[in-house]
Amino acid sequence: MRFCPFAQRTRLVLRAKGISHEVININLKNKPDWFFEKNPFGLVPVLETSKGQLIYESPITCEYLDDAFPGRKLMPSDPYERAFQKMLLEHFSKITALVFKCFVAIKDGQDTTALKAEIAEKFGKFEEILAKRNTVFYGGDSVSMLDYMIWPWFERLEPFQLKDSLSHTPKLQRWMEAMKEDPAVKATMTDPQIYKDYLQLYLKNSLEACDYGL
Repeated sequence: MRFCPFAQRTRLVLRAKGISHEVININLKNKPDWFFEKNPFGLVPVLETSKGQLIYESPITCEYLDDAFPGRKLMPSDPYERAFQKMLLEHFSKITALVFKCFVAIKDGQDTTALKAEIAEKFGKFEEILAKRNTVFYGGDSVSMLDYMIWPWFERLEPFQLKDSLSHTPKLQRWMEAMKEDPAVKATMTDPQIYKDYLQLYLKNSLEACDYGL
């Protein structure tokens, strides 16, 4: 699905590694029956190999692509660094739900002060890691798997009205600017206004949401 941040993870890795592929989008508001045969959870992304093998869950699809295809490895070769990136991804998984929860609360006119503070605090932990390591990216001097795994939510901070969550994180701001120059990021990025318009339709449960902008 074009607007899904989890699916974008997989598209980023496919692009970064130069893997030839075909994208088939489904309407997440009206999922076809055949899709549940591909993934019983009914979630995107799903990879289907030339042998008909099926892989789902975004971190698993991305690690599979990194292992199965040649080219620059996105996961670190050092066992500790691999584990460290996976631990950070677990921490980040707590942020993804908060971001959408906060956006819905904003739209409903609720007080989001506590939610925004919690999100800013969690981003602060990621700021600290960049500061400690003194690197532009989480993988060092070049984009790594973790950078791609967390990028889709940073790309959506403006449409989610959460850009001010990074006001006290200069390292994260620098990271974002560097990520915007990455070819895979450029190739998969969605215009913020298009994403804002999509969100309005999505929150109304419109079946037209997923096709917006086509």
